[in-house]
Amino acid sequence: MIAELKDISKIYNGNGPESDTVLERVSLSVNEADSIAVTGPSGSGKSTLLNILGTLDKPSSGNVLLGGREVWMMDEETLAGLRNRYIGFVFQLHYLLPQLTILENVLLPTLALKEQSSREKAGERALILLERIGLKDLLKKFPSTLSVGECQRTAVVRALINQPRLLLADEPTGSLDAANARKLTDLLTGLQQEQGFAMVIVTHSPVIACKMKTIYKLGSGKLLRE
Repeated sequence: MIAELKDISKIYNGNGPESDTVLERVSLSVNEADSIAVTGPSGSGKSTLLNILGTLDKPSSGNVLLGGREVWMMDEETLAGLRNRYIGFVFQLHYLLPQLTILENVLLPTLALKEQSSREKAGERALILLERIGLKDLLKKFPSTLSVGECQRTAVVRALINQPRLLLADEPTGSLDAANARKLTDLLTGLQQEQGFAMVIVTHSPVIACKMKTIYKLGSGKLLRE
């Protein structure tokens, strides 16, 4: 088991007496090489679900397990180290640092690696992946000189640089036009099949969702398999 949500609930308390239940006893299992799409209307809690699965947010109740380990039993330093090695994140916006080159942005997550040999191997892997996605000639360019599609492809490589077992993508094509959205979707599915990591994608796009092995729909706090 790569990751698991067990009876996750998330309740936001407003300023008044009313509260908003975004997730209600949601469970989800992610196994080796799974590709999962989570669909649903805006505001249904898709991003909240992904952030909890990625340990970026805490549930109001329920358990989150990575590799069979309960994450909230760990101290913050241990959890941060596990998150950096185990999970890769791709968001709707690429969040590349403007003062760093494309190659430097990709290698940013490797700064937490303690072994020099691991960092060297990551550097070699970065060159291979950047060539794989057609950015070999742009290594020393800065994000401001690239297209939105090229920046988003760079963000995908950055998410994969530490060879995570789980890739989480939150509306990764939301800022792209139709042509670049198709290219990025094909890139994600191609890399997932080649490298065997598990992938969970939050998306509004039925085109992307249909490329995943399993589709879930989130609504009224419930996660249902389609």
